[in-house]
Amino acid sequence: MLRILETGYSLPYSWPVDTAAEFEPGQIAGLTVQGNQIVATVSDGIAPIGVIDDIKTKAFTATAWDEPIIVAATGVLSGGVLVTPIDIKVELKNPNIVPSSFISIPVSVQLIPRNGVIIIPAGTPLNFDLTGSGTPNAIKTIVRYTYQIPNIIGDDSTFASQRVTIWFQRFIFQTDKFETSMSYPVNSNLFVSETGLLTTRQPTLNHPSVGIVTAPPNSLIGMLECLWL
Repeated sequence: MLRILETGYSLPYSWPVDTAAEFEPGQIAGLTVQGNQIVATVSDGIAPIGVIDDIKTKAFTATAWDEPIIVAATGVLSGGVLVTPIDIKVELKNPNIVPSSFISIPVSVQLIPRNGVIIIPAGTPLNFDLTGSGTPNAIKTIVRYTYQIPNIIGDDSTFASQRVTIWFQRFIFQTDKFETSMSYPVNSNLFVSETGLLTTRQPTLNHPSVGIVTAPPNSLIGMLECLWL
């Protein structure tokens, strides 16, 4: 998803599109050669040119940001700490999770991506008090991930024109196309991942900064607000 907040005097540009590319609004574009023509595709982060404002995908994705997981548990003492003696399975709100996008803070868990299930392994310390007794009797963690939206087929808004719309001048926007495994403090530099997603991770020294964070995602919206430079 791409939401334009402030464009100033900038306007997007229309590029011929790579027929093999797949993307969603909010991903970052780069250029490649197809045949004898220069066309736009998904950037690998080395030479990004702008933000894509078209759809060309077989399936849509969305972001789950700061989804709380709280599960009651009966603890046993281990080294003076209450831990769960058994594996605990918990179903997330969404299945079909992109494995590389998943992160759990502060509890490490195992992910079954297709079913949207996490396993809290035996030996995990109890860290939350559900009843106010002063003794931990539950496990709490926060998860973030990208998932494929079920039962909605993709679309191709470039089919008729064979061109893609790209915002390339300075503007402010929101998008859910970013690496959910990273944190996004205000004023952090933004880079582009190897798959065309915004990130605060600089993959290599050859990956330039493309913008800054103006507002981080939150559990209500789950969108990253950015200034494109």
